[in-house]
Amino acid sequence: MVNQPRLYAGVNAYRLDPLLTDVTADMPKSLREGFDAIGRFTTSVEGQDLARMANRSAPELRALDARGERTDQVEYHPAYHALMRRSVAAGLHCSVWENVPDEAGISHQARAVRFFLTAGLERGHLAAISTTAASVAAIAASPRVAKDWAPRVLTRRYDSATKPAMRKQGVTIGMAMTERQGGSDVEGCASTASRVGEGIYRLTGEKWFVGAPMSDAFVTLGRTEEGVSCFLVPRVLEDGAANGIELRRLKDMSGTRSNACVEMGLSQSYGFLLGTAGTGVRTILDMVTLTRLDCALVSAGLMRAALGEAVFHVRRRTVSGNPLAERPIMTRVLADLSLDTAAATALSLRLARSFDRARESREEAAYARLMTPVTKYWVCKSAPGFVSEAMECIGGSGYVEDRPIARHYRDAPASGLWEGTGNAMALDVLRVLGRGRELLDSVVAGIGHDLGPAGARTVDVLRAAIALAQEDEGAARMLTEQLALAAAAAELNRLGAAHIADAFAETRLAGSWRSTYGMLDSRFDAARILEVLCPDADADAGR
Repeated sequence: MVNQPRLYAGVNAYRLDPLLTDVTADMPKSLREGFDAIGRFTTSVEGQDLARMANRSAPELRALDARGERTDQVEYHPAYHALMRRSVAAGLHCSVWENVPDEAGISHQARAVRFFLTAGLERGHLAAISTTAASVAAIAASPRVAKDWAPRVLTRRYDSATKPAMRKQGVTIGMAMTERQGGSDVEGCASTASRVGEGIYRLTGEKWFVGAPMSDAFVTLGRTEEGVSCFLVPRVLEDGAANGIELRRLKDMSGTRSNACVEMGLSQSYGFLLGTAGTGVRTILDMVTLTRLDCALVSAGLMRAALGEAVFHVRRRTVSGNPLAERPIMTRVLADLSLDTAAATALSLRLARSFDRARESREEAAYARLMTPVTKYWVCKSAPGFVSEAMECIGGSGYVEDRPIARHYRDAPASGLWEGTGNAMALDVLRVLGRGRELLDSVVAGIGHDLGPAGARTVDVLRAAIALAQEDEGAARMLTEQLALAAAAAELNRLGAAHIADAFAETRLAGSWRSTYGMLDSRFDAARILEVLCPDADADAGR
């Protein structure tokens, strides 16, 4: 028999993730059944084929028709639309706003699980899903706009037709912030907006990176007399005419190739003011906060999918007649990877929980404010190196596009770039610190409590990092990473995985330099860690 294991398919990604099943164990049965169905689909042959086709056949821009008239259409492979239909039907774009009885008090957490599992299949189409879900936060700033647009978002019907939004069964919303001269510095917005009516403006300018260009409208920024303001700009007007939006070029991206990203021009495009004029950055940041959670969930989902594929392969591959997974050096690499996956998952879901509780709890609101940039920073930065190491466990065949892990590797850097780079996240942490120590002290105290007896020492380290960052902007990344590692260990411990939390904390927070995986020493039972966090797929009753 050829020593080549079968491909990682036909299993259940939800049931094979003990941390995920533990976190969701107390959720209503209807939700857990939904997670189970998504877990089956994401590793099914059908799902994997859709993901493969959507990424092999990249979107194409048709700027002009046969007569030379502008059409500004991006054509996607049918597989992309199939993935969109499934994710919209699952409510990934709207469930947190629906007030579903079974999700009362846990709507962000329930959606986070679905989003996490779906990311392990295909992350490109989730760009449109994420911005649509987050757009409601910005649209809500203008009740008149929300009255017309929110009901179109809060449907579970995917309608890809190009026609006026009010005539569609459901809509998607994109985001257009980045400009060439400003990058992530949105205060440098050069697009202009001129008032033509009550709450109605005409915008002119350029947007440098716009994902999901076939969205029915875009949340964007333009400079008014009062300052930078936020707008909802429809792609098609109510009479069916184009709204002065010109798609100039598709970005040839390294990854997320199923999703189109364009350079967009606005020429006297009508837009509806969201919030009040001059407060656009604050308005759009409500949307950005939600998309940053999604970036972390996507990265954590990619990490879990890559680990699952690597462990599945290694357990079925032999070297010199013995299972490769049983070689101590490989066991420690896999166990070390498992610790980071568990931490990334726990930290991302903990952030989702704070979103659910922020309105009722000052402590949870403080956690959400501080830990959104912290979580995005660490989880998104961890993913590229993590997936690379998991690919190495498989070997050369992991670097071939026939395997999902090759696509995960190309896709992994995107979340670190979108919605704020690492420096932007670290500086955001400093902004929180600059407004007073109360927020940080509240979060640090909670981390210390959840860490248990070992928490006091970690709290001392965090306070020292805070003091250093107050004096030296260049230390912001150190503070951000220390907060992420401590919070991840604290959440793992709170969830009852004390031995996992201890192994993670001692190897990540003890101060020794680690630049690669496989650095667990013999004090930790690597085989046990791997067994707990990555049960064998062949033993899964859900196959």
